[in-house]
Amino acid sequence: MDFIISVLERSIGQVFLSLLHNWPYLVASIVIAAVLAVSVDAKKVSAFLGRHRGAGVVTATAAAVTTPLCSCGTTAVVLGMMASTMPWAPIIAFMVSSPLSSPEGVVYTAGLFGLPFAIAMFIASVLLGLAGGAVATVLERRGVLANQARLTSTGTTAAAGGACPCAAEPSPRLSVTVPLAQPVLAVASVTATACGCGTSIDAIGGGARAAIAEAPRASAVRSRLARLPLEILNVSKRLLPLFIGFAFIGYVLNNLVPAAWVAALFGGGKIYGVPLAATLGLPLYISSEASLPMVRALLDAGMSQGAVMAFLIAGSGTSLGAIAGALTIARWRVIAVVVGVLWIGAMATGFAYNMLLSLKVIG
Repeated sequence: MDFIISVLERSIGQVFLSLLHNWPYLVASIVIAAVLAVSVDAKKVSAFLGRHRGAGVVTATAAAVTTPLCSCGTTAVVLGMMASTMPWAPIIAFMVSSPLSSPEGVVYTAGLFGLPFAIAMFIASVLLGLAGGAVATVLERRGVLANQARLTSTGTTAAAGGACPCAAEPSPRLSVTVPLAQPVLAVASVTATACGCGTSIDAIGGGARAAIAEAPRASAVRSRLARLPLEILNVSKRLLPLFIGFAFIGYVLNNLVPAAWVAALFGGGKIYGVPLAATLGLPLYISSEASLPMVRALLDAGMSQGAVMAFLIAGSGTSLGAIAGALTIARWRVIAVVVGVLWIGAMATGFAYNMLLSLKVIG
């Protein structure tokens, strides 16, 4: 009993030290997330991609890594891309890259793992998005991805509703209406209303979005500024408990499991460490707010940075929320491409990052 109490006390102290070290990054990521939440609309992202469809995969990847969309928001954007009859390549590029990186995520990651690690994660997000688009292009030309848009048995409507994985409140329904005479991807109309990590994409704060659209630009700016404090509070209420809770879990594991065991499984120089971490990331990843502080504790116990990166890359794009969102719009071949690119890319990135560290290219 004394040992357990000692472990808990030591873990609480380590969480406090982690907060003390990372609070500027936490505050910055909260503010950035809130600003983007009140200013970025998934429909506008979809419209941007539609206007620049000539650039295809590159445009989709760039939009994915610079927007703060969670699995629900990603689903809404992908529905909009399907409405403009885009091929699968840019859609899959967006599905691969979007969960991996965001502006506030870069800041959050830099606070926990350092700026070089955060930059490497961002670069990996871009490269994997491009790789996913390239793989999809080849498969689509060979007809492998034909008829992979998900429809109901009637062939007229594909719908997904229920609780958004990113928010406590149920999200509105997603619906795609497809005329029977058209090809699968020739979507006639799309109604995509989903939450973006706690914020409604179609209407932030009820009918505020419609009012903003009709009001003068100055009024729209004032409305966004008025919503900003509430959004900061909402993001804080979501991020801080997850950070504290899962950092505590990580440090408890760190103090219970001998560091030699972690180093033996995931340490630098272990050829199986990176593949094992990438594979465990598929079912065990929860969310960036929860998994990053937990894995930070395992890094302190001897996990290599390459294994950490492999876990985060493989897990973030294949979490329950990401797969659930993808299944509402696509069938298993598309999902297999996304998961395969992320899993193989996570291992390649992890090995490459460990190699760069061993060669002293990264300090």
